[in-house]
Amino acid sequence: MGSYYSSPRHYLFAPILGVFILLFSLLGFGRSEGEREAMFYKKLEGNKVVCELCPRYCLIEPHKRGFCRNRENRNGRLYSIVYAYPCSVNREPIEKAPFFHFLPGELRLTLATVSCNQRCKYCQNWEISQRSLEEVPSFYLPPEEVVKTAKKWGVKIICFTYTEPIVFYEYMYDIAKLARKEGIKSVVVTGGYINEIPLRELCKVVDGIKVDLKGFNEDFYEKTCSSTLQPVLDALKIIREEGVWLEIVNLVVPSLNDDLKEIKKMCQWIKENLGEDVPLHFTRFFPNYKLQQLPPTPIKTLEAAHQVARECGLKYVYLGNCPGHKFENTYCPKCGTLLIKRVGITMTENHLKDGKCPKCGEKIPGIFTLIQKNMTSAARRKNEE
Repeated sequence: MGSYYSSPRHYLFAPILGVFILLFSLLGFGRSEGEREAMFYKKLEGNKVVCELCPRYCLIEPHKRGFCRNRENRNGRLYSIVYAYPCSVNREPIEKAPFFHFLPGELRLTLATVSCNQRCKYCQNWEISQRSLEEVPSFYLPPEEVVKTAKKWGVKIICFTYTEPIVFYEYMYDIAKLARKEGIKSVVVTGGYINEIPLRELCKVVDGIKVDLKGFNEDFYEKTCSSTLQPVLDALKIIREEGVWLEIVNLVVPSLNDDLKEIKKMCQWIKENLGEDVPLHFTRFFPNYKLQQLPPTPIKTLEAAHQVARECGLKYVYLGNCPGHKFENTYCPKCGTLLIKRVGITMTENHLKDGKCPKCGEKIPGIFTLIQKNMTSAARRKNEE
């Protein structure tokens, strides 16, 4: 997952974290230390189970795993086999997620385990997202140690990213609960391919979710991602209902999802179902994984998509993977004042005053302080009334 093309494989083990890894190895912690029974599944006859985490509803035979490779049936009980076993932990700007309206300029602790519940042909992190636990070096790091590491590094955000956090749901959920008690915020970078009940439970413990809305037709999702669109649209509406901060990314892939008529339909859907204030990021595709035959997205295509989104009434539209472009910046939708200036994933200026435009006083939606809480669904409805 993620929009900016810098794979976590270049920094799998951050220096401080290496100390933890060595200590856990010396103390003899084994992989059984990290296994945890799954939270969402149904037991069937013959020790079979149905996973109820994502729309695939995998029917899993004894001693087999589901589509995501991370959930295993052991004698009629479903287990997450990646619990407490990340393959990547690092420290980076929150803008890389990208989140542009969530504590801008702050660093985040990033964390991922292997695998995914989609099979995107352009995945930038396919070396870990399209692999099983046995194929990628991982290390034992329980939730409490993740939170301790965040505090030691002095970061205010823990971000679940790079692969698909849904497939390490229990690990993410437990970390987020502990982090909140310590005043650390949690955010999720996801494809949004998740069922309603687990998503609503997740929304109770995390502060922000960035969803990759990969395209806007079922054919694209089926052929390029091996999944379906409607559950993602449902997830977007649920996140908005639950009052968790939401941002959306659309990676524009030449010849596959770059039709401006389709992009217009997507933008209209976003405004009608989620509102005009949800930030939308159009990001530039670069040849990768199974789509290396395609060219990079032309900048003019992204600019055209930006214009379409603005004409549809969306107030905060950005371009990604275009370092130095003016549409990386945040402008006041009322008076046009430059509020936040960025170069790539680096914030260079922040002129917001208490979350408002310093010139006209327009309130900018987002989370701009640690003490700011998400608006609950009930509070949002009351506010809209």
